Amino acid sequence: MITEQKAYDLLKKMEDPLLHKTLEETNGILEVKAKEEKAHVSVKIALAKTGTPEQLQFQMKIVDALKKAGAETVGIRFATLPEEELEKLRASGDLQSDTGGLLSPNSKTTFIAIASGKGGVGKSTVSVNLAVALARLGKKVGLIDADIYGFSVPDMMGITNRPKVRENQIIPVERFGVKVISMGFFVEDNSPVIWRGPMLGKMLNNFFSEVEWGDIDYLLLDLPPGTGDVALDVHTMLPSCKEIIVTTPHPTAAFVAARAGAMALRTNHEILGVIENMSYFESKLTGEKEFVFGQGGGDKLAEELRTEVLGKLPLQQPDWNEEDFAPSIYGEDHKIGHIYGEIAGKMVQLLG
Repeated sequence: MITEQKAYDLLKKMEDPLLHKTLEETNGILEVKAKEEKAHVSVKIALAKTGTPEQLQFQMKIVDALKKAGAETVGIRFATLPEEELEKLRASGDLQSDTGGLLSPNSKTTFIAIASGKGGVGKSTVSVNLAVALARLGKKVGLIDADIYGFSVPDMMGITNRPKVRENQIIPVERFGVKVISMGFFVEDNSPVIWRGPMLGKMLNNFFSEVEWGDIDYLLLDLPPGTGDVALDVHTMLPSCKEIIVTTPHPTAAFVAARAGAMALRTNHEILGVIENMSYFESKLTGEKEFVFGQGGGDKLAEELRTEVLGKLPLQQPDWNEEDFAPSIYGEDHKIGHIYGEIAGKMVQLLG
């Protein structure tokens, strides 16, 4: 049997993995509850920095200690220390100001995840073109190809070179004014990635912590379709991330996309809006529109998620330039490139 006081006494001696100060000193124990009849303990802990490999190790340490003390099951939630506590630590010299780290509480970068319920709806195409459209508006933009199994961003953007390493930091490849990092840069000959969830989470964390992003306004993440391990890791690492949900007009695609949107809402991510891709095909000869995949999917999804449709994109191939080949990037003066520009403008306005 374990009591709340016994659990608290154990926790208060443990050290924040970043600060190396006890949770009692940092006021990091936010909640301790014990159900003695079920031998279950639930705790809420505040750390100087969340979403790190050290947090995972610390979590295992807490579980091990509480189980040795008599708990059969343990539930843990993490939060970031309140700003006033962090300021006290900075003033005492125990915490250095961290304005450059992307995951720092002081980071000025806005994270925008591009999600979909299923594959094949053009989510990666939307991601790369939104990134380029934001860069054309004069914004400093980064793009993480977080679709680790189905990476495609380098090929879509016509990137043929690889990142360089400088002083143990990876320098992202820049194309069309966008800084890009992708699993595709670290795999030989388009080999398949055969990894389990924890390894994927570690790689994603490296994309945040070991890449020299510099000063960027927006970091877009092209998520894998669905609600699997990588999407869950993003929701854990980035508690204030914004999301855009991509669907086609087909009712089934919109139905499945609603799951990705529901996951965002449950984890307190703000949904910026819905983008409907492949909305229609417009004949160059007659100008007539054919709704190949039906109509209404994007509007229905936006209504269900209580958000708005940011834009509807027709089916049309970009204009290819063999000298500057980027098979999925629409030119600024292309009809669809213009639509992406309008969507990017709406995004900037929504983000203030």
